[in-house]
Amino acid sequence: MVTDALGRALRDLRVSVTDRCNFRCVYCMPKDVFGREHAFLPPGQILSYEEIARVVGALRGLGLRKVRLTGGEPLLRRGLPSLVRMLSGHGDLDLALTTNGSALASQAAGLAAAGLRRVTVSLDALDDRVFRRMNDVEFPVARVLEGIDAAAAAGLTPLKINAVVRRGMNDREILPLVRRFRGTGHVLRFIEYMDVGTTNGWRMDDVVPADEIVATIDREFPLEALPPDDPADTARRWRFRDGAGELGVVASVTKAFCAGCTRARLSADGRLFTCLFAAQGFDLRALLRAGASDADLRAALEGVWRARADRYSELRAAGTPGLPRVEMSFIGG
Repeated sequence: MVTDALGRALRDLRVSVTDRCNFRCVYCMPKDVFGREHAFLPPGQILSYEEIARVVGALRGLGLRKVRLTGGEPLLRRGLPSLVRMLSGHGDLDLALTTNGSALASQAAGLAAAGLRRVTVSLDALDDRVFRRMNDVEFPVARVLEGIDAAAAAGLTPLKINAVVRRGMNDREILPLVRRFRGTGHVLRFIEYMDVGTTNGWRMDDVVPADEIVATIDREFPLEALPPDDPADTARRWRFRDGAGELGVVASVTKAFCAGCTRARLSADGRLFTCLFAAQGFDLRALLRAGASDADLRAALEGVWRARADRYSELRAAGTPGLPRVEMSFIGG
């Protein structure tokens, strides 16, 4: 198992299969930046499924255990079950997908049949007016809820529901979301609004800290802390004292977890990023298309990871203002 400069193993890979998305969420792809004239990647610049499978195969030999397919919105990429079948051939690989849920109702069964194991759905509000304002394309929340039900029916469980909380926009949706999903077997996770990329207008004042989120829930539904399933998990776990399940809170702003980060990210155009907040990635597409052998690919990946020393969230307050960063829509969350 290869480790980086700070002793962290490489166990998780986020794979962005497309930079396109049909939502324009205000914290990720704001419409004033990603408008009608925005130029997305042409097909020839996007990694093929075979190329993605080669990267995953090489990383398996370096300790990779989990792969999460992301975007953009991954369900916009045609033939996604084909990639799932390729990757599910690694029998012990934990294969999951993160989606906005807009097309999940029609695709959940096919993805499960191809070998997908789990799904995470982004759902920032239950109130339809708030949800439409956040996705900024007038997409109704009811269709995302249909997708969640379809994923559960297809056996893509335990299903996770992710909600990014932004003060003054959807912080009043915390308790409605808890009421809707507690007792269902789904795991609701609240995420602090992060300064990913440079286009979402992030301000610290807009962050609802994890402690505040937990306190808000605890007043109505008493909670108790749970130990992490894995030291590298991003979410801090909490259990409802009445036995109605658990939830998580991802506090990457107020309680940085860089020290345990085991994640790399593969962009749609084939660059490997070693941090969600990175400015540059290593060009694997050029290597792949130049005829590199599997041994060459593995050696390059090992070299990138051994040199990794990223800890952006731990340094956020001290040395990162104005630092250029890749957009989240390009490398997945």
